[in-house]
Parts: sequence; C-alpha cells; structure tokens
Amino acid sequence: MADFLYCSDPLRPGRVDPVFSEEAWSAASAGAGVALLDHDALAAGDAEGALRRVPRGSGPYWYRGWMMPPGTYAALGGGLAERGCRLLTDAAAYRRAHELPGWYEAFEGLTPRSVWRPCAPGAPPDRRDLVALVSPLGPGAAVVKDYVKSRKHEWTEACYVSSLADATSLSRVVARMFALQDEALTGGLVVRCHEPFTPGGEARVWWVDGDPVLTTAHPDTPDDLPAPELDAVAAAVRGLACRFVTTDLALRRDGRWRVVEVGDGQVSGLPPSADASALFAALAAGPAGPH
Repeated sequence: MADFLYCSDPLRPGRVDPVFSEEAWSAASAGAGVALLDHDALAAGDAEGALRRVPRGSGPYWYRGWMMPPGTYAALGGGLAERGCRLLTDAAAYRRAHELPGWYEAFEGLTPRSVWRPCAPGAPPDRRDLVALVSPLGPGAAVVKDYVKSRKHEWTEACYVSSLADATSLSRVVARMFALQDEALTGGLVVRCHEPFTPGGEARVWWVDGDPVLTTAHPDTPDDLPAPELDAVAAAVRGLACRFVTTDLALRRDGRWRVVEVGDGQVSGLPPSADASALFAALAAGPAGPH
C-alpha cells in the first residue's frame, strides 16, 4: 500500500492545498494515508522544515503537487530519507519523465523530431549556435520551449517559428522565450518540428506501472476528450521504465496519433471535472517496491 504526499495550503498549513483537496479525498477514499509538504519551504531550500508534518517512518509516498526542478525533487527525496521515509519515484526517474531529453529516446518516432542543448536562464544560444543546433530538423516550421514548458500562450511571440531557415526569426523567438521564462527556465532550449494536428484537443493518458489506468482531457482543453490509440505508446512507456507518467496525445492531420508531451504523473495536472478515483486506487494499491 502506498501513501500520498500533498502540498499544504499556504494559508492553513494543516490542510491540503485547495487545488488538490478533491484528489486527496480520492486518495484517502482508496485507503491511502495523506501527509503534508510545505512547498514554499522546500523551494526555499528548507527540506527539514518542509517535511515537519510528515510522520517519521511513514510512506512510501507518491508526491502529488506543484512542479519542481529535479534538484529540488532530489532534495525532497533526501529529506524524506532522513525521516525514514521514501518516494516511490526516485530523483533519476523524476528527471527522466519530467524533462524532454530524458524521455525523447523512448518515444522517438511517436513524437515530433527535436533537438536541444543545455542553457542557463538568461543565456540563449547565439545565432550561429542556433543555426547549427537546428540543422538536423530541416527548414520547416518549429516550436521552441525549455526542457519542460513552452510559452504557447505567447504563440507567435515566444513559441512558434514559421521557418527554421529564417535565422533572424528563430533568434528573436528564442530570445523572447528565454526572457519570459527568466529564472523559471528549466534545463535549456528545445526546438521541435511543428506538426499540424486536427481540432479536438489533446488526451492526457495516466500510466501506472506501464498500464493506462485513466484518460482525461488536457487541462487546457477540458471540454475535449479524444480517444487515442495506445498500443505503440504503451510500448514506449514501458521502455521509459518510470512507474507513474502521463502522455499527452493529439491526432495529426494524416490520421496518426502523436505524443505531444510526456510528464511525471506526480506533477501533471488533472482537469477539475475528471473522475480520478480509478487512478488513485491504482496508485494506492500498487506495489511499494523494495525498501
């Protein structure tokens, strides 16, 4: 049996953050224990203070809460270990599912072609380095993002490049993405070939130990729920070897389902209308693994 570690309410630290309160109820209804994490304290580098409400020797835990950089997640795991507790997704698996360079190889052929390079916040590659980076992708349209997030709500300004042959436009969009991400930039720069998808939104599939236990709408398109084909995706998920992940899928105009994004399931968003009881039952009942 597994338990759940949720972010606490910043205003009422003894309660689950309201964003996650309904799913915490689902976890408790599945028979799991729920402990509380002070996310702000963890982000500030105080792992001990962040975990003061976690009983010693409890768990093992699935984390469910706000995204955090892999280094912060590793500090969370270390802080739990000092209390005799542990996470069911270790720091290496979290990074592998959370950041595109970690999951891309397992999904190559199912997802748009991509290139990347590590970069510090505020330090985008110069024009010459960008041209060299994107040369394997050819001259077509592309999107730019960091290892985790895009600025898709600033589509023409900081995400979409109509032609990679236009180095001036590419440099401008990359520079703007870096400026908007600022210190929140994760990992570095990713450039992905742009693929045309049909209207109808994306499906988010939730995988536990290689099995698709729930399909929801994407939180950005909560009223659209496609029904994707999963056979090829299932093989890729199992190859990734991460216990709890999500895949976002969209239908390309040629009729092929494509993996738009992969994520660690612990920090993936659920649409508010989703009935996630089956997901939390599967997580709570899943094997705890070795101690």
